[in-house]
Amino acid sequence: MSYDIITIGGATRDISFLTDEGILLDNHRDLLRQKLLAFEYGAKLKVDAFYNLFGGGAANAAVNFAKSGFKTACLARVGQDNNGRDIIANLRERGVSTKLTIMDQRASTGLSFILLTKEGERIIFTNRCANNDLVIKAEEIKAIRQAKILYIASLSGNWQEVLRSVFKNSSARITWNPGSSQYQAGLKKLAPFLKKTDVFCVNKDEAIELVLSDVRYQQKKPAFLNNVQNLLAILHQFGPRLVLITSGKDGADVYDGDNFYHQNVLKEKKRVDITGVGDAFNSSFVAALELSGGDIQKSLYAGAKNTSSKIAYFGAQSGLLDLRKVI
Repeated sequence: MSYDIITIGGATRDISFLTDEGILLDNHRDLLRQKLLAFEYGAKLKVDAFYNLFGGGAANAAVNFAKSGFKTACLARVGQDNNGRDIIANLRERGVSTKLTIMDQRASTGLSFILLTKEGERIIFTNRCANNDLVIKAEEIKAIRQAKILYIASLSGNWQEVLRSVFKNSSARITWNPGSSQYQAGLKKLAPFLKKTDVFCVNKDEAIELVLSDVRYQQKKPAFLNNVQNLLAILHQFGPRLVLITSGKDGADVYDGDNFYHQNVLKEKKRVDITGVGDAFNSSFVAALELSGGDIQKSLYAGAKNTSSKIAYFGAQSGLLDLRKVI
């Protein structure tokens, strides 16, 4: 079976809890941790609500693509447990093929605890579990070779081998939204894959960390590193056709090697949970590129429109729009 899009990466059970007990602190001296959320040490803190939901970069993106009519499969690994069965049932219910979603008999399903504030911000505590054991075998390679688009989300475990298998066996357009294991490895290790990437997506903090991994930029002043156009230009030099950087309330920017494109945040009706906004924006941008015939500005708008809708709902997969009605 061939697919329009295959998403590759994580699938998790997300348990979110809402509290207003934290205090937000500025930490501008550390470019990689510019804001901190603090709680009283040793205290017993109240939780206002719990939500039992679904997440993981590959699963979130797959749900979004399927919502907009793409024939989509999620290549991920879950445990052979109740959480794993629930994740597979949820994907199927949302129109995503799970023929490439593997149930691991030895490892448990990935689990995330997500702390939500009253402003809708979040901090995620995650245990990758079965996601660490993702491998690309013959059946997956066959599907990858036939897909039109591949969307690679955060990877863990032997992620370099996963990337080698994907990039070696595909002629599809590849979008890559790396996770912490990838950007902590630095640009030198990512460079061979970046040369074959169509769309490279990171948030601003991740972009700064990647740029600082190159010795040529380690002595640059904070003002230089906080300039998103500088970050876009540096990352583009490593080979991707398009670089997309999301910057929270400052919107999103794309560079294609010739032109810079910017999209402001669209005002949301209600802001309750930003979990999954990066997945929603990035996958919406890619979907809209396909739907619009490659129009970058329209695709940025579609990303902003979809995230402004998602933010009004709890969970990474709720509130998503059919982008065929947006483009």
